[in-house]
Parts: sequence; C-alpha cells; structure tokens
Amino acid sequence: MIRATAVLNAQGYLLSFTATGHAAAGDRGFDIVCAAFSVLARTAYRALEALPGIELRGSAPEPGSLSFELLKPATGIERAVGIADLLVVGMGDLARDYPDAVEFVLERDWRE
Repeated sequence: MIRATAVLNAQGYLLSFTATGHAAAGDRGFDIVCAAFSVLARTAYRALEALPGIELRGSAPEPGSLSFELLKPATGIERAVGIADLLVVGMGDLARDYPDAVEFVLERDWRE
C-alpha cells in the first residue's frame, strides 16, 4: 500500500508531502495505480520547483519513497495553491477509487 501525507498551510499551498510504499495493484511496470500516483507526485514536485522564488528540499532515496518540503514559498502564490489543489484532488481520488492500494491523509497547518 502507498501511504501519503500532504500538509497545506492556511493559504492553501503545500508545506510538505511524503509518500512510501507500493500500490501492488498490478504487475511491476503495469500497475496503473502506481503509475497514476507517481505522475501526480512527481509532476507536483517539478511544477513547484519551476516557480520563481521557491525553495524546495526533496528526496527519493529508494523506489517507493518520496518526500519534499517547502523551505521558501513562491512569489506567485496562486500557482503554488493551484498545484497543491491538483495534487490533493488527484490523491484523494486515487485513495477513494483504490482504497486497498492508496491511503492519503491531508493535514492543515493553520500557522501563517
């Protein structure tokens, strides 16, 4: 099972994201749940990384493990919020559609 947690701040942008595990919903290389999850997580990271003024720290030390955190927010906060929305909705849909393969937790950090 993939276990993932996203933490959003009061403004709605992503403070951190962690994921570990494997979906085990198909053969290696043919697991659509794993593929969907990977595309969402990696694309969110890459899209955030491309924003001006942002500073991220991330790691993927082994297959089935990804984490990143925001060290300095982007200057264009609206785009960062949109990326977070896309990630949260996509991960929520995967967890709802494949509850035996994905567990997704959304946390809020209301501090400014």
